[in-house]
Amino acid sequence: MSRLAVFAYGSLVSRASVAETLGHDATPPAPARLSGWRRRWSLVRDNARAEKGFAPIEGDPFEFCLGLNLERASDAGPGEWPNGALIELTATELERLDIRELRYDRVEVTEQVRSAGAAGLDAVFTYRAKSANYAPRPPRRAVVLASYLRACEAAFEELGPDELVTFGRTTGPVPVPVVEARLVRDEIPEGNPRAW
Repeated sequence: MSRLAVFAYGSLVSRASVAETLGHDATPPAPARLSGWRRRWSLVRDNARAEKGFAPIEGDPFEFCLGLNLERASDAGPGEWPNGALIELTATELERLDIRELRYDRVEVTEQVRSAGAAGLDAVFTYRAKSANYAPRPPRRAVVLASYLRACEAAFEELGPDELVTFGRTTGPVPVPVVEARLVRDEIPEGNPRAW
């Protein structure tokens, strides 16, 4: 049987978040880097049309939520490669993650993974924004949900010493306001995140 893994680079780095999606604990994550890619705030979700909608706790309404994305970057040096986690999964578990990552396409990145944890793996996949959800520049009235940013930062802090610092350095500043918000519309598939 093939040994498969996902390179997680945002909220999927969180063991608790992956367990919520899969319905059980996954294998412990192994720190990794992904050569030839950059991590950016370039995934966009239409707040009014997506399967979940949020309203700000204070302040003006927003139209779009941004999330993390990977973009190919052959000119990126090792210091720019995004850090993340390798999580070994079965083919069925990867299909479940496809439902969670519905705004992303699953792509194979086996040859670009840099990690001692990659030894013996047959294939490694990651997720990058579908063309309809890719925003090279943030649209007007876009935000990042504070709950999403906190989840990502907590996951990298849990991953190991210096991983949160590397996450910040290889991601850059958030390009839009970070807002506290509450869920107001829920058509979310079971196991998908409801906090962001």
